[in-house]
Amino acid sequence: MPKSTYRDAPPTSIHTVEADGVRIFYRAAAGDTTAPVVLLLHGFPASSFMFRELIPRLASDYRVIAPDLPGFGFTEVPAARRYVYSFDALATTIEAFTEALALDRYALYVFDYGAPTGFRLAMAHPDRLTAIVSQNGNAYEEGLGDAWDPIRKYWAAPSADTREVLRTKILTLEGTRWQYTHGVPDPESVPPESYTLDAALLERPGNKDIQLDLFLDYASNLKLYPSFQRYFRESKPPLLAIWGKHDPFFVPAGAEAFRKDLPLATVRLLDTGHFATETHVMDIAAAMRDFFAANGIGRPRAKGRVSR
Repeated sequence: MPKSTYRDAPPTSIHTVEADGVRIFYRAAAGDTTAPVVLLLHGFPASSFMFRELIPRLASDYRVIAPDLPGFGFTEVPAARRYVYSFDALATTIEAFTEALALDRYALYVFDYGAPTGFRLAMAHPDRLTAIVSQNGNAYEEGLGDAWDPIRKYWAAPSADTREVLRTKILTLEGTRWQYTHGVPDPESVPPESYTLDAALLERPGNKDIQLDLFLDYASNLKLYPSFQRYFRESKPPLLAIWGKHDPFFVPAGAEAFRKDLPLATVRLLDTGHFATETHVMDIAAAMRDFFAANGIGRPRAKGRVSR
């Protein structure tokens, strides 16, 4: 069989669909619609743009779909919808998105905010999940790094003053760039269009208040950690935790912790920071292909297949 590379993959296309009263923007590999589905859920302050290099590396064998969460990217929430930005709401909207696209079986790739969103989805519909890939997507208290300290203060005292500290320290171009480059051995290797796009979208009228509301509601995810962990123990989904080990937000202990509830989980640590797809997309794609093949998801990986 001839070698295959991501350059043989179908092109990535962009779409919108109405779901839960929201006009959801998403990227998809325009290939075989009967192939196993991989649903990619991004984190803060990103969008499906973060998967621009990952999608084509999977698209030859999988139907890859990456939506923009409400409040992010190019998803549009009409004012008349009176959307309340919480992680419960994000999960409800993404559940409606999967139903609008008739996705009844899929593997989840969860990153950062995508993790509590996706784990809510998994708990609601465990029969739909074929596997989970967690890339710096946390579900354990020990996975929370020191970078959460300013947000913890906001949880403890949600005042105008603590809210303003986060607005001026995190919701800026420099704050966004730091999230992308901290812990990366060569910060100049991170493409500037990634954090520049995120920072530009944060500047849309009203968006910073949306993000501050989600910062506050992130505390609800910690309360659900025991439920997430019970789901892992009871449903036993195949799980790959592939982690940027220098992430200041979600530290490697969070990746290792999955083995407490899923002893067969695969854990890989990468020499990078929070946004691992910016620097290690080839490693992540290859690990995902091997993981899916080992768990009988999709076509077996051909000998000699490369993902560069």
